[in-house]
Amino acid sequence: MVKLQDIVDRIKLMDGTHHVFPLKNECREKILDIEKNITAAAGIRVSNIGVEECLKRQYVICIIKDKRFRPPPEPTLKLISDNIILGEEVLPNAKEQFLANVNESILWLSEEFVMYPERYGGGKECFIMPPVSFPEVNEFEGAENIVSCSPAPPSDMYIRAKHGYEDDPKLATILVGFDFPNLE
Repeated sequence: MVKLQDIVDRIKLMDGTHHVFPLKNECREKILDIEKNITAAAGIRVSNIGVEECLKRQYVICIIKDKRFRPPPEPTLKLISDNIILGEEVLPNAKEQFLANVNESILWLSEEFVMYPERYGGGKECFIMPPVSFPEVNEFEGAENIVSCSPAPPSDMYIRAKHGYEDDPKLATILVGFDFPNLE
């Protein structure tokens, strides 16, 4: 029978992992409150759908990691307006394929974020942070509805303080949420 500690121990084996622990349940509401008030540059709203979905799950594991941790399996950021993608993250391992298939003008804002200058929305732009898969938890038969996300910096600081870890700018937090009906 799988135990929560088995999943924690598996994640601890990943390169770049510093701390892995179950998120305290009393943190969930506070994190959601923090995330609802996040805005980006120029007052653009940020919707961290990944955090919302993750915190709906039965179990949430927190990972504090450094830059050696594997990259996300899917993009973690999009800029949208009226369901039109105005910009999006392009992960390094997908960049070559992206460039081979893009059929319109693009503008790189950073090494990993591209804008589409010929696309227009209705003026209510929003950065979307979607839920991302987390294959390492898929290894456990019975785990369901697995999602991961990166909380915003204020949520990250809150989580660390609430669990007794110091804030370190060289580290980042990932939340992994999943359901597991038969977990011990």
